[in-house]
Amino acid sequence: MMKKYAILSMLVGATFLGGCVDAPKYNTKQQAFPNLYKEHPLSVLVVPAINRSTAADAPELYSTTIAQPLAEAGYYVMPLPLTNMVLQGEGVTDGAQLENVDATKFHQLMGADAVLFVTINQWDTNYYVTGGNVTVGAAFKLVSATTGEELWNYNNVVVYDTSGGSNAGGLLGAIIATALSTAMTDYVPVARMVNGTVIRTLPVGKYNTRFGKDGTDQFVEKPPVKSGS
Repeated sequence: MMKKYAILSMLVGATFLGGCVDAPKYNTKQQAFPNLYKEHPLSVLVVPAINRSTAADAPELYSTTIAQPLAEAGYYVMPLPLTNMVLQGEGVTDGAQLENVDATKFHQLMGADAVLFVTINQWDTNYYVTGGNVTVGAAFKLVSATTGEELWNYNNVVVYDTSGGSNAGGLLGAIIATALSTAMTDYVPVARMVNGTVIRTLPVGKYNTRFGKDGTDQFVEKPPVKSGS
């Protein structure tokens, strides 16, 4: 049986009443992120991710997945190895050290127009009776490096189903198959899926052919992620 990808979306104001969920709330990019359309940053500095998951290697693995979708969205992404080298020279080795830093300092330090902060909230392996999954969840925030204002934010969670599939080996066989499949699952493709769904909500940059034309594009709003979640 083919593995399934499932995108878990927590809808704004969603409540469970009699098994029913409120309809998703849509918004346009222009209405949701007017500051981004006013400022039109060209270059984006991606700082090390803040890791709130239990996986110590999550930030390093995640950093390999973010530059491409940002570039495809029309932004110049400042080289991550250079960014890390400069930050390490300033004594920064962990994304959490930058959580409360004034974003305008990055313009002074590296000439960036905007700074992307990513918080990894989930990077987990889960098992249940005859199934399992790998979960990656992250929250994104783009902040102006000239004004310090927040320009855009979004969050998403992707769950990759690693259930064993065939019951040919009975319950024990299914459990073993699930354990092997889950252990061998690469988190990076799942992280790419998170990026794909999140970056689609970001108004495109100057180097995208739809620059200035996507203001009426709609997307499903998400609630903010609480600190430490």
